Amino acid sequence: MTNKHLVSIKGTKDGLVLRLDDQCAYADLVEEIKRKVSEEGIEGQAEVLLQLGNRYCSEDQKRELIACVHTSPHLRVSRVQSDVISVEESNQRVLERQSETFVGIVRSGQVVRAEGDLVVVGDVNPNGKLIAGGNIFVLGRLKGIAHAGAKGNKEAVIAASWLEATHLMIAEAIELMTDELTILSEQPEMECAYLHANGFIAIDRLQELRLLRPQLSTFRGGS
Repeated sequence: MTNKHLVSIKGTKDGLVLRLDDQCAYADLVEEIKRKVSEEGIEGQAEVLLQLGNRYCSEDQKRELIACVHTSPHLRVSRVQSDVISVEESNQRVLERQSETFVGIVRSGQVVRAEGDLVVVGDVNPNGKLIAGGNIFVLGRLKGIAHAGAKGNKEAVIAASWLEATHLMIAEAIELMTDELTILSEQPEMECAYLHANGFIAIDRLQELRLLRPQLSTFRGGS
């Protein structure tokens, strides 16, 4: 079998993309990566996106593929992209996309948790805490603590009719709602918080949510 097309390399403005054949034997792929990255003509330093396609690789195999790329002093893998996920990851995504609703006031010291999205119909008092694996939506005043994407989902958002939280957390990022931040947000009504590309939590008008997170909208139909 020829290894000619097992690894294709494409240059982009962000670096190199290594697209790996997802049908060949894994051992052949490893050898071809080593050969490709050792070829003359690669100079300087380049970030590499490793695309696995429809091949599922264990964490050990991913580390081995990355190590193969790193045999070249000119290349560094910044991201590994795959079109398939494990059963465990799939099950976790299903849980995170489910929605649970709490109706009532979340009182001081009370903690409300959800595996997926959490919808609270009521106010969240100071020192009341919401924790969700997905998004948090409060149809009322959010005066307490909210932690969305608690299991690492950086795309999660926090939205409230009146956003006066003392602490906002998304994935591992945390934001203390200081007086300065409250002033910057002008009016705390109908706002949403999300994780900005710079790694910090940002606050915007609720109307912007459809642009910030278009994947949230799953509605079909209408006129």
